[in-house]
Amino acid sequence: MISVDEALDQLLALASPLPSETVPLIQAAGRVLAEAAVAMRDQPPFAASSMDGYAIKSAEAELHVQLKVIGEAAAGHRFDGRVGAGQAVRIFTGAPVPDGADFVVIQEDVERKGDLITIIAEPGDKPNIRPAGADFNKGTTIDAPRRLSAQDVALLASMNIAQVTVARKPEVALISTGDELVLPGEDPGPDQIIASNTFGLKAMLDSLGAHPRILPIARDNETSLKTAFKLAEGADLVITIGGASVGDHDLVGDVAADMGLERSFYKVAMRPGKPLMAGRMGQAAMIGLPGNPVSAMVCGHVFVAPVINKMVGLGDTRPAPLTATLAEPIRENGPRTHYMRAVVENGQVTAFDRQDSSLLTVLAQANALLIRPPKDPARAAGDMVRYIPL
Repeated sequence: MISVDEALDQLLALASPLPSETVPLIQAAGRVLAEAAVAMRDQPPFAASSMDGYAIKSAEAELHVQLKVIGEAAAGHRFDGRVGAGQAVRIFTGAPVPDGADFVVIQEDVERKGDLITIIAEPGDKPNIRPAGADFNKGTTIDAPRRLSAQDVALLASMNIAQVTVARKPEVALISTGDELVLPGEDPGPDQIIASNTFGLKAMLDSLGAHPRILPIARDNETSLKTAFKLAEGADLVITIGGASVGDHDLVGDVAADMGLERSFYKVAMRPGKPLMAGRMGQAAMIGLPGNPVSAMVCGHVFVAPVINKMVGLGDTRPAPLTATLAEPIRENGPRTHYMRAVVENGQVTAFDRQDSSLLTVLAQANALLIRPPKDPARAAGDMVRYIPL
């Protein structure tokens, strides 16, 4: 067995950044920016009112001053004239500030009669004007690489950028294996269970910006497994789930080897997830995950996510542990790194009592994996421990 760090080193060595492509901005959320995006204009492109009120000269922004209203400015409709002494322009939020004005007195501080206004409350010193370029200027860049959030997409749109260059989505083939599996919604036999891992991993891969393909379940025979591997051709990453151990029905390793797998490692000193394998099949990286549901999902967080991130150009993003204090004592750990399902709340971490790798209900309640190093001694409440968030 190798350590988790050694396994990550070898897995990341199998992954290479993918080529980039240009996509419409509307399709960019969640993608990884591959080239810097450059603003095409200032924002705002003009001095704009931040309030509804009257645009005036700041020298005249005093209590009891009377001014004549000479026009109106609304968002998208500027006032084309110039504000002179003793004059005001009715203005609305977002409208361009007219030439000659440098102050907006808010409408609540004004009394209007016909075309005359009187400032009836102390207007204060705040001009209520957003300067041109206050948010960003033409030429401002959003640097790459960067996974684009909804906020980023809004910013890109305001920069008048209609298309962006992003990393190509990794094509991932997901192969669940086992005679015992059926898909959700099917009618399982008395000895069968539902293939949950595939759907959990697909959801994870979707969130990482990959393009996962769920292939038909491979049964526990060489013919079915070979068919599944052939259907995976063209993928950047092939992930098998189950069949990676050493039982009589665990055929994934042998069949993959027959089909050209160059194995990098098999078995990692961790729990859950010990029977993990990885290697290269032609142009694709291959990861063989354990079949137990929690094992597969934990390995997804620890190993699969960093591989996808490297493929989309984010580099080495192996999980960076955080620290918290133990809310309750835990006993000593065994010889393998243990990723315990846990809850972090108010700076304290609590490990679940039940840590069996088949318990998806526990994983669904967890928001963290508490990391126990090999042979870690018993820990008392209040001890500092490391964890990775889920």
